[in-house]
Amino acid sequence: MSLLNVQGVTKVFGGVRALDRVNLKVEKGTVHAIIGPNGAGKSTLLNCFVGRIRPDTGSVTFDGRSLLGIRPHEINQVGVARVFQTPEIFPDLSLIENVKIPAFAKRDGAFHVDLWSRVGNHAEVRDHAEAVLKDVGLADKRDMHAGSLSRGDKRRLELAMCLVQDPKLLLLDEPTAGMSRADTNATIDLLQRIGERGITKIVIEHDMTVVFTLAHTISVMAQGTVIAEGKPEAIKGNPKVQEAYLGGAHL
Repeated sequence: MSLLNVQGVTKVFGGVRALDRVNLKVEKGTVHAIIGPNGAGKSTLLNCFVGRIRPDTGSVTFDGRSLLGIRPHEINQVGVARVFQTPEIFPDLSLIENVKIPAFAKRDGAFHVDLWSRVGNHAEVRDHAEAVLKDVGLADKRDMHAGSLSRGDKRRLELAMCLVQDPKLLLLDEPTAGMSRADTNATIDLLQRIGERGITKIVIEHDMTVVFTLAHTISVMAQGTVIAEGKPEAIKGNPKVQEAYLGGAHL
């Protein structure tokens, strides 16, 4: 059953077709990877899913509801969360405060003037935030300032900020970019554990070890369109993919 259904999505910037009639179906409970060279349109496509960009044509349907014309925070409220290429955290706040903020926003639907008093006085928000920090391996750093974390830990913190919202769909834009191999392997393990919760995931990633370890289905983009889609083994042997993505080299 498709959780996300994308049909004929096109977006033009200044005469350049960043997206050209993109079709995509993401099945519930799966990991769907999107790969392709830089400039292929991958991040632009994610921006269409979260309301940062509105396509010129086409449709984006999530869990039976159109996402077009809906503001980003409203899309978040219906169950879509995103991990960005560069971690978007509150560097001057502690880890537990970083995770409390989206937990509170998800629960009440909006921020309020008395945000901190409301968050601080609700044990269920605190307990949920602490449990998620433990899940991502950051419980021992709960009171540290987020800005002092390593890049890998900042990634894990941003992931915790998404998970505390209990999303139906998690979008991960290059989740291991800039990480050491050890941090990358730890992130793979973490995402596999998250998979046990049944959260559907879309992963944009250049590290093929990550892609082929996690993905159930892979879509390959080039020049704004999907040129191939299938199971990992089929994508590995696809000559069109090898030519577009690696200049003819084998994946």
